Order: sequence, then structure tokens, then C-alpha cells
Amino acid sequence: MADGFGLVFALVLLFSVLGGQDAEKELHFKPLLPRDRPVRLFTESELARYNGQEENQPIYLAVKGVVFDVTSGKEFYGKGAPYNALVGKDSTRGIAKMSLDPDDLTHDTTGLTEEELESLDETFNNVYKAKYPIVGYTAQRILNEDGSPNPNFKPEDQPHFTIKDEF
Repeated sequence: MADGFGLVFALVLLFSVLGGQDAEKELHFKPLLPRDRPVRLFTESELARYNGQEENQPIYLAVKGVVFDVTSGKEFYGKGAPYNALVGKDSTRGIAKMSLDPDDLTHDTTGLTEEELESLDETFNNVYKAKYPIVGYTAQRILNEDGSPNPNFKPEDQPHFTIKDEF
């Protein structure tokens, strides 16, 4: 046991003499900040698990296929809260129309007016992107229904990450 300690001590001493202080810094890993953590791809059923009904679980809401962690707004999105109907799914249409009607709580933007689309973009940028961390994307945003890649998805145009970090 003493021999093992001596070997470790000798290696540490050798490292500190030869490596210098810069090499020592390389050994320290800083924790990733929430904005630096890799994002996830959520299926509908996976996203539905984050619907605000479980006390110790994050609350997620998707808008335009971008999944936000709205847990910090628990008083708005948590169980029994006024906007709880929006969470655990992509509620893009509901956000655009300012509607909690179950028929509007979908990703489908077909038939929205120009005013509703402008409202959607304003809310997406000035509320969700400004206040809440992005934790992922819906599978529908990246994949077609048959599972093939969506040719319109461009990682470099996404609001959260750079292509080199995520793909």
C-alpha cells in the first residue's frame, strides 16, 4: 500500500514540475450551464410526461416545435394553473390564437391569419425565448411522420444551438 502511495505522490510531483500550472487547469472540468447542455428530441408521448401534474418533475411546453422548460412559471403552467392546458404538448396554434380550446392545442398552423402568425412570432420571441430555457425540439420539427428527415429543418437556423455543438 505504501508503494502505491509513493508512486502516486511521485507522479503528482512529476506532473506539477513538468506540466506547470496550465496543465493542471486542463484537468478541472467546469459543469455545463443550462444553456450549454445538449438539447433533446421529444416525441409526443415523451413530451406529455412533462405536463405539470407531477410535483417534482419539470414542466415543458413546445411552441413552433421548440421545447421550453417553463417550470419557473409554475404559477402559470403547473397543476391547476390557468395555462396548464398548454403544457406537455406543442401548443403552437393555441399560442397563436390565444386559445385554450383543446382543438387549438396542436402544432398545426394551417389556416391561421396573418395577425395570428404575427402574434405567434411575437410571443415566441418575446415571451418564451426571452424567459425560458430551451430543452429540446419536437420530433415533428426534425422528422417527417414516416421517420425520415425533414428537409426543411436546418440546424443552423435553430434558436438555441450551433451545429458543431449539437449535430
